[in-house]
Amino acid sequence: MTMRRVNIAILVLAVIIFLLVLHHNLLGLSDILRSEITDSNPLGLQPIDFIPAAPQRLEDERNDQEISVVIAASDERLGGAIAAMNSIYRNTKSNVVFYIVTLNDTVDHLRLWLRNTALKNLRYQIVHFDPRVLEGKVEVDAQKAGSIKPLTFARFYLPNLVPHAEKAIYVDDDVIVQDDILELYNTPLKPGHAAAFSDDCDSTTNKVAVRGAGNQYNYIGFLDYKKETIRKLAMKANTCSFNPGVFVANLTEWKLQNITKQLEKWMTLNVVEELYSRTLAGSITTPPLLIVFYKQHSSIDPLWNVRHLGSNAGRRYSPQFVKAAKLLHWNGHFKPWGRTASYAEVWEKWFVPDPTGKFSLIRRHPEAYEAK
Repeated sequence: MTMRRVNIAILVLAVIIFLLVLHHNLLGLSDILRSEITDSNPLGLQPIDFIPAAPQRLEDERNDQEISVVIAASDERLGGAIAAMNSIYRNTKSNVVFYIVTLNDTVDHLRLWLRNTALKNLRYQIVHFDPRVLEGKVEVDAQKAGSIKPLTFARFYLPNLVPHAEKAIYVDDDVIVQDDILELYNTPLKPGHAAAFSDDCDSTTNKVAVRGAGNQYNYIGFLDYKKETIRKLAMKANTCSFNPGVFVANLTEWKLQNITKQLEKWMTLNVVEELYSRTLAGSITTPPLLIVFYKQHSSIDPLWNVRHLGSNAGRRYSPQFVKAAKLLHWNGHFKPWGRTASYAEVWEKWFVPDPTGKFSLIRRHPEAYEAK
């Protein structure tokens, strides 16, 4: 009887030791998996901060599919990026992860804004953009200090910014999303196409003329067709251009076609040969994209990039049309955090006040801040 009790005691002790060892191994495996999620480190574009998981309650409400959204955030326009992310997050149940591309001097301000407001549950990664990657590729005007904004070129380096994703959305910081971003993410791309843009000749934004020769809705408005290098490409001057402020990218195809290297090639050639139109009214990021994606891009629904709200053309839109738009884009000189932009009150509904007080906003519509 005594021997039987001893055997039982030994058996119980062995079971306890086995369970302790198993528990220890599971904890070690968990640490390894956690480190694999947070230790991504793309060359020249350094991840600074990452929130890997939302609270369980929000995870239960949201879809499992991860949607990568890339947005640039400069310090002087940080309020724009904050409002854009807030509008995306509040209008979807999808598992959105924001890749916020910025410079080192903006990181602390951005982190405080996200952590100390209603945006604290956002899933995001802050990625440092190294302006040195642009050396020799962008001509700097010594007479115009700050004429080149490095972050505007971040969209050229999407595979480096989101190294593990097969697909991503890029949005400018002067947009507001009014529908589920999942719909834009699911935009079908044709075989061999690395991106989908909204054409400038579509029914919502067609033929907005710019001062001087050329128009902002076709290739001649962005490229100098007097240059032999441009003529040799045999691109029709009246080809409809597209807006690169909102697009969906197939990153697998992007890498296969080496799109980033192609874009850098045309940037470098422009420094030497001045290939861009002298009447260029749009961003200097547009011409190389037009060349590389000439007749090689898919299209997004025009309602997912209703633009020109930052110009006088935006005043032509009816309130009913603006309400129906899925994405509003204040491209142009007038931004919604300023005085004169069209439908700025719509943007203000999504703005989250800066807890540090650094980003000032003229509050023309105080009631806009009550709900968000």
